[in-house]
Amino acid sequence: MSEEKDKKTSEISEIPESYQRYLDIIYEISKGKRGGWVSNKEIAESLQVEPASVSGMLEKLKSQNLIKWEPRKSIRLTEEGKQFARELDEIHTLLRTFFKDVLKINDDQVVENISCEIEHHITQDVKFSLHKFLSKYLE
Repeated sequence: MSEEKDKKTSEISEIPESYQRYLDIIYEISKGKRGGWVSNKEIAESLQVEPASVSGMLEKLKSQNLIKWEPRKSIRLTEEGKQFARELDEIHTLLRTFFKDVLKINDDQVVENISCEIEHHITQDVKFSLHKFLSKYLE
């Protein structure tokens, strides 16, 4: 099991931040969609970028087997893509809890912005340590 954890850690750390941001957005949009399908336009609007730049990133995500997609069709996360997106979501939640409940930062926008920026730099080991710390601190 230790080897599996090490493998997962290295895989997550190898995903560029730009890929992570797209996985994050696709995951968030897909949670409100039947079947989890997302359009290029929805991604572009969420990221405030042109649809053409989204298509370029979708090609990269597809080549890494993180999404299911064909040009001019809807996008859906693969199981591996969902796993990474859920991981980012968990890290984001831990960071939000840390800033709000430990550091007592009351500005929701500041908490959201800083959590979003930092989540892409947290390793599995840091995530586990933060979870352990918050569990003890919030008891």
